[in-house]
Amino acid sequence: MVRKRKLGRGVAVVGAGMSPFGMFRERDSKDLFVDAFRAMIESVDKGVDPGDIDALYIGNFTNDFFVHQSHWGAILADTLGLVPRPATRTEGACASSAIAFREGVFAIASGFYDMVLVGGVEDMSKRSTADVAEGLASAAVPYERKSGFTFPGVFGAIATAYFHKYGATREHLMDVTIKSHENAALNPRAQFRASIADIMESKVERAKAGGNPVPRWTDEKDFLRDPEANPPVAWPMHLFDCCPISDGAGCILLVGEEMARGFTDDPLYVAGLGQGSGRGLHAAPDLTSFEATRRAAREAYAMADLGPEDIQFAEVHDCFSIAEILHVEDLGFFGPGDGYRAAGEGATRLNGPKPINTSGGLKCKGHPVGATGIAQLIEVWEQLRQRAGTRQVPNGDLRLGAAHNLGGTGGTSTFTILERR
Repeated sequence: MVRKRKLGRGVAVVGAGMSPFGMFRERDSKDLFVDAFRAMIESVDKGVDPGDIDALYIGNFTNDFFVHQSHWGAILADTLGLVPRPATRTEGACASSAIAFREGVFAIASGFYDMVLVGGVEDMSKRSTADVAEGLASAAVPYERKSGFTFPGVFGAIATAYFHKYGATREHLMDVTIKSHENAALNPRAQFRASIADIMESKVERAKAGGNPVPRWTDEKDFLRDPEANPPVAWPMHLFDCCPISDGAGCILLVGEEMARGFTDDPLYVAGLGQGSGRGLHAAPDLTSFEATRRAAREAYAMADLGPEDIQFAEVHDCFSIAEILHVEDLGFFGPGDGYRAAGEGATRLNGPKPINTSGGLKCKGHPVGATGIAQLIEVWEQLRQRAGTRQVPNGDLRLGAAHNLGGTGGTSTFTILERR
């Protein structure tokens, strides 16, 4: 049983900004975070003095490994000219900056601070693919690491279990992949700004230009079935089922609810927060569901006095295509075993009844691990304020959106509900 909890003071989001996501070998974490910070400052409709920021909470997973540098809270406070304000780094694997957001909310709700900067950053492109895989694997539980599991292998095992239990196939994963690429093609900050149809056309044109045999794919799924174009990584995970190596940063400005309209006439409010933890795969009672996510969702829904049917759209942690399917079920948007059907029927598309990952998700927007949680919340911010451009959910009365973030192999999960009143 999850207790119904309320904040002692309301908390509002009044600004948000992020850097482009991608592989930027000539830039470092400080450069990317400054880009995000500047974008956040510019987003505050009535302006803000950065000198009024009381504290910083910065999510970062493992720049310690990726760039051999720790202590990112203090480093970024110095970079932004915000010393001697307190700066705290949070780490929860892929959920690192969602936890930073949560801690920032609590800091304001307690009355201790009035304005807090929360953010996240990761700088992954400076290492080889093998090194990145090793760094990411440090978020798995020790048993999984000793058994040789990497994250594609983990989610390959999860997908196999899901297929066996519910009768889904690789064809259903393709529905998620195609939708994610279509959304990312509309996102100017996404790492992969191309639909599967765009990628197919590009490959055909390159083959023609090089005098090579021209592929004869009939449609997107035919392309994704082709092992030359979409090779296996850890069956049934293929290349286009997997998120990329990414660099990027994001920032959000939080203030006490009673102050919000001094910064914007269109603030968002924190309606619900939840966090849970989970066991390693070897001890999990079911490979097709994450207990940490179910706990986080129950806590957030109870706090907000809402249910999954009230959430109009959501960003969920689709590090692999199968992950999106599991998460929409654990969050209660669809019943167990119905997530893959929902994707196939178009229910999660931009114009569907429950749009999921309008940004393109981790799969296509990119996944700079420590920045992902904040980036998901920034997408919710832009959608609720009707500022998402050509990827805007076609509903002129968006009021409730949510972001779900997962760390490791399900060890940490957060769920955050934002409201536009």
